[in-house]
Amino acid sequence: MNHRGASPRVGVVVITHRARELLPACLGPVLASPLRPRVLVVNSSSGDGTVERARELGCETWVVPRSAFNHGLTREAARHRIACDIVVMMTPDVRPCGPAFLERLTAPVARGEAAVAYARQRPRPEADVIERIGRAFAFGPKSALRSFADYPRWGTATHYCSNACAAWSQAALDAVGGFPETLVSEETVVAVRLLEAGFRIAYVAEAEVVHSHPTRLLADFRRQFDVGYARALHRRELLSRGRDEERGRRYLAMLITSLLRERPGLVPYAIAHTALRYLGYRLGLVGHRLPVPVCRLLSAQDYYWSSDALRARIHAVACASSS
Repeated sequence: MNHRGASPRVGVVVITHRARELLPACLGPVLASPLRPRVLVVNSSSGDGTVERARELGCETWVVPRSAFNHGLTREAARHRIACDIVVMMTPDVRPCGPAFLERLTAPVARGEAAVAYARQRPRPEADVIERIGRAFAFGPKSALRSFADYPRWGTATHYCSNACAAWSQAALDAVGGFPETLVSEETVVAVRLLEAGFRIAYVAEAEVVHSHPTRLLADFRRQFDVGYARALHRRELLSRGRDEERGRRYLAMLITSLLRERPGLVPYAIAHTALRYLGYRLGLVGHRLPVPVCRLLSAQDYYWSSDALRARIHAVACASSS
């Protein structure tokens, strides 16, 4: 850790798969930051030149077998490998808006105001209207600092966080056991644990990045299946502080209102898209009752269902049931 009075050391972990072409736009502002962060690019054996491109850019690399990759456990191992006071987790499709973003993002953590801080995500220039509204709903123009006491006001939005671009205190992560094994939503599980332990979450609207995904019916259904599955897997943390449906209703109201003003012809599609996403979420909640081949078909993370982490978890559950 840093010496008393010294600035905390910052490390950046970028989790990649087939990301060669994305790395320059993602890492350029990171490497240009005056913080001079240590950068580790983790690749799940994509074999497309991602590792070689990362090395050309001057980054450290670590290759993880695809069968061993896990959103939570891989990040947990990577944060220990990088060994900095503050670790920033990123995905390669994030494009920071200038080199100052890293200082802005890490500032609340460096000052001790929060255990985690996440960036404002703006939509891609070519984003569709539903994509743009989704980003505006989740990432508003005002920064915020949230604590456990904010649950009555904000509900499940209190523990919202996105590891597409988030800065974490390593000491705080150590205090709550780090990132767990999970299909997705590792940052949300940890955010709840941090709030329960008395830490705070910072949303830093001044730290801007470009990051969004096109609206696609099947892809969004699968993404929500994974979210629901993770919610059920970590039920204590993620389903005991209120219902996700409450936030979903607020999003739907904003979506319909915005579309009636901008693109009224898209309202029926938007309702169908939202309904399909909700169906995926509900199926995910009961996914542990479904056969693994069915889960693999419904999930956006096909590798997970034959991964080492899944086999270990199934074994642990079987042992617990027989004891």
